[in-house]
Amino acid sequence: MPVDPTVLHPMPEQPRVVLLKPLVTSPLIEVGEFSYYDDPDDPTAFEVRNVLYHYGPEKLVIGKFCALGEGVRFIMNGANHRMDGPSTFPFPIMGGDWAPHFDLVTGLPGRGDTVLGNDVWLGYRSMVMPGVHIGHGAVVAAGAVVVDDVPAYGIVGGNPAKLIRRRYSDADVDRLLAVAWWDWPLQHITDHVRAIMSGGVDDLENAASALR
Repeated sequence: MPVDPTVLHPMPEQPRVVLLKPLVTSPLIEVGEFSYYDDPDDPTAFEVRNVLYHYGPEKLVIGKFCALGEGVRFIMNGANHRMDGPSTFPFPIMGGDWAPHFDLVTGLPGRGDTVLGNDVWLGYRSMVMPGVHIGHGAVVAAGAVVVDDVPAYGIVGGNPAKLIRRRYSDADVDRLLAVAWWDWPLQHITDHVRAIMSGGVDDLENAASALR
């Protein structure tokens, strides 16, 4: 049976797992096929419980085949407060006589879109701060707070998250990025899923050569 990227619950016996592409409705969130979120409480509330302070215009972009563990949080640019004066408190949002000063809380500098590459694994209750770019194949440890960009196939952890190691050498990362297995036709991925999950870089290059 072909694998269907449009079903909400890919494992009907595990309602805690949802595919995000058929779930999200916000025009500010883009998700690639087969990226999923796992939560025993209410995974379908991802847009409001896991993507916070998302008032735009910056986007959250999640690539294909990403695995998001329970409690992952994306803090978006709307969480910013002024820090150029004595107080960081956003008085105008309380309304009343403070409302005319709303310009003080709009137009704050942002860090741009938050972007996850393809095949990224975000561990349990990790947090991604505004404007961070996480490269293809990266792994974020449980509980990590990611404040800076993560290189492709890097493993980061801690608060603030630091690079622990690279999953592959620089040369092999270049080869993996050139292969870009996540862009293969779905049937080709299916035919070579064992190489993708447990093979080496040579195996993926051999599989990719069949597409030429």
